[in-house]
Amino acid sequence: MKLKELELYTDFLIATCGKATATGLADALDQEVSHDQVTRFLSAREYTSQDLWLNVKKSVRQIEREDACLIFDDTIQEKAYTDENDLICWHFDHCSGRSVKGINLLNALYYSQDVSIPVAFELVKKPIQFCDVATQSVKRASEITKNEQMRAIIQTCVNNQLKFKYVLTDSWFSAKENFEFIRQKKKHFISALKNNRLVALSLEDKKKGRFVHISSLELLDQQAVHGWLKGFDQEVLLVRRIFTNKDGSTGLLNLVCSDLALNGEQVATIYKKRWKVEEFHKSLKSNASLAKSPTRRVMTQNNHVFMSIYAVFKLESLKIKHKANHFALRAKLYIKATQQALAELQNLRTA
Repeated sequence: MKLKELELYTDFLIATCGKATATGLADALDQEVSHDQVTRFLSAREYTSQDLWLNVKKSVRQIEREDACLIFDDTIQEKAYTDENDLICWHFDHCSGRSVKGINLLNALYYSQDVSIPVAFELVKKPIQFCDVATQSVKRASEITKNEQMRAIIQTCVNNQLKFKYVLTDSWFSAKENFEFIRQKKKHFISALKNNRLVALSLEDKKKGRFVHISSLELLDQQAVHGWLKGFDQEVLLVRRIFTNKDGSTGLLNLVCSDLALNGEQVATIYKKRWKVEEFHKSLKSNASLAKSPTRRVMTQNNHVFMSIYAVFKLESLKIKHKANHFALRAKLYIKATQQALAELQNLRTA
């Protein structure tokens, strides 16, 4: 990878207020780097999760601990007006409950010692086209599921000798195949469960097939009980979280944990760390120009996403150094840019 172009382009993604274009970067650098150089850099080859690991590995090694968390979640960056292709296509957004056109990105965020570092990512591509019999419309499908992608990332992290103890996920990744895979790797999982997930509270009930919906359990906030998930052989902890929503209503969150040595409060405390991936996605979209690239080819679109992820990593490094969050750091850049713009405007008036 060309280090100079990587650093310049990712700095530009953090600093720019407008579109992230090769011409814009060249103009900002007063043609120190031409727009053709930037274009060739983005088009040379496809940058992957392995490239991300090679660039963040040194920083990860400085903060990694045996009790660290590996957090998984996906996000969708809407690109409603960009031509459809294998990457930019229709994906179901389980947050809004509808399908949206855009880029679907699965991220693995490593969290240790109050530092969040992206260590792997996968873009959901849908190269398979088929005709939906019911609607008579052309739809797309992936060759691999997001759950399979997550398991592949975990395997890669284990191969990279990354130290972590817990894998944190939302209910989208709570498949028993994922739980079995995580335990096979000698790691523990803490995951949210859907309200209709079937559980048994005793080994006898499990053997006789007497399962109930987890939502039917009468549990206090942060109360933990031992039980079994239907289809998963190992004993687990079931934990209820009770909270108040913004509208004043009461919300329930059901958690499952494979580490039987923990209590309910400890499970709830560890699972709170999953929010770090939400903060990462917010910074990715707001501070790293994820949606601001006008690129049209799958390779350059893929590479722009990679650069945005690396840009957030750079913001996290600055956060550690300057004790300020990503948004505060960008605010400083905006203030400085506005000051220089005002000074230049005054110079133009007096010239």
